[in-house]
Amino acid sequence: MSRFEQVIDMSVIPPEISSQQPFDDLDTTLRDLRDRLSLEAEKKQLEALKELETIGASASPVLMDFLSKRIGQPPSWLDGKAYQILLRLDTPDSQVFLTESFPSGLLALDSTLKTNFMPLQLLLAEQKFEEADRLTLKTMCELAGSAATQRGWLYYSEVNNFPTPELKIIDRLWNIYSEGKFGFSVQRDLWLTLGQNWDRLWPKIGWRSGNAWTRYPNEFVWDLTAPKGHLPLSNQLRGVRVIESIMKHPAWSES
Repeated sequence: MSRFEQVIDMSVIPPEISSQQPFDDLDTTLRDLRDRLSLEAEKKQLEALKELETIGASASPVLMDFLSKRIGQPPSWLDGKAYQILLRLDTPDSQVFLTESFPSGLLALDSTLKTNFMPLQLLLAEQKFEEADRLTLKTMCELAGSAATQRGWLYYSEVNNFPTPELKIIDRLWNIYSEGKFGFSVQRDLWLTLGQNWDRLWPKIGWRSGNAWTRYPNEFVWDLTAPKGHLPLSNQLRGVRVIESIMKHPAWSES
């Protein structure tokens, strides 16, 4: 058995737990949470992950066990949550595990793409949502071309030419690292549910209250207490055509 397998082998009780009676309850709790993570219900899994987060460093083996079993599968926002907790715990073993298992981040990035999404992935993994939002706009301007990069904002006609792989990566990164709350696809689902009615969408995602637009940046919410679909932002002062072009991009109809 490798050193790594020993770290995440939940059949072995860590010495600091087994050597002291007061830790027996903690060991039982960890085993129970590990079992709950194997359930199919996402709500129950998220509850278990949040409980593990409150336990601290002792929860690292459970989290590593959870993620190790999902290597090779498309990462979900549950994986993103587990990854973020390990990142914040920052124990020596979790550092080694994340570096060896996910050297470029939870979402493996296609090295053939011209755009480097590593900085965006890192910001989102660390839940630096305001910085990630600014980088998202910058990246999308770069995808649109030199004119958009120079002006710092997009024309709706430029969105139509966005390459599908890049747009889907941006969306997936936002979704994976936000417990499934953020991303263009989330905004699009809400928009479709509301009958493609923009006036109903804006208050739903927290971009407008009554007749007043939410003011950038201080009135926006840059954490997970934000409404579903709150991020990433799109400037509506120039109208809805840019975000409408994003919502209608062929990326969402492709598998």
